[in-house]
Formats: sequence, structure tokens, C-alpha cells
Amino acid sequence: MIQIFGTKKCKDTAKAVRFFKERGVKFQFIDLAEKGMSKGELESVSKSIPLEELIDKNCKEYEKRNLSYLKHNIFEELLEHPLLTKTPVVRYGKDAAVGFNPDIWKKWAELEKSK
Repeated sequence: MIQIFGTKKCKDTAKAVRFFKERGVKFQFIDLAEKGMSKGELESVSKSIPLEELIDKNCKEYEKRNLSYLKHNIFEELLEHPLLTKTPVVRYGKDAAVGFNPDIWKKWAELEKSK
């Protein structure tokens, strides 16, 4: 099953949700404003996407926490503060993609529909 991690306010997350809805593909939406990724989910996602690409250095949360001036463990920060995550993170099995990636989503949607 496809999982979409994002926030309701994120335009790219809304595009991901609409993309799969339009194709009739079932998915699970996880709102990072309410619940972050579990340790296992983050470990799985980080095998496809480097942690450096997962953390949003342009978000308000990054600025608020002064992370550009502090040494920090990206994995721990993403676990503790899910709003630091670049969105959307779309996960399909062991694969994951971050940001607006309709080419990758199309392949996953076709695989999911062929089941």
C-alpha cells in the first residue's frame, strides 16, 4: 500500500493525494502535524532517501530550532520533530520518494493497480 507523509497545508502533499485519488489507487495519509514517522518507518525511508534530503532546511521549524547553528543528529531531529520533514514523502513498499515526483508515483500506481 502507498503511504503519503505530509501536512494538510502543503501544496505538494495535496498534489500527491489528488494524484493517487484520480487514479483510484488506495493510500494511507499520515499528517505529520499530528503524528510523525515511527523509528522503523524513518529507517525504511532513509534507505531510499538520504537523511540530508529528508530534512527541510527552509521550513519555519528548522529556523525556530536554530538547527543551522547547532550540531544535530538529523535522524533524531526528524523523529522528535516531524514538521522538519520535507513533504510529501511517498512510500511504496521498501521504496520512497520525497517532494513532487509524478513519474515515480505513476510507476507505483500502475504496480498497485495490477495487484
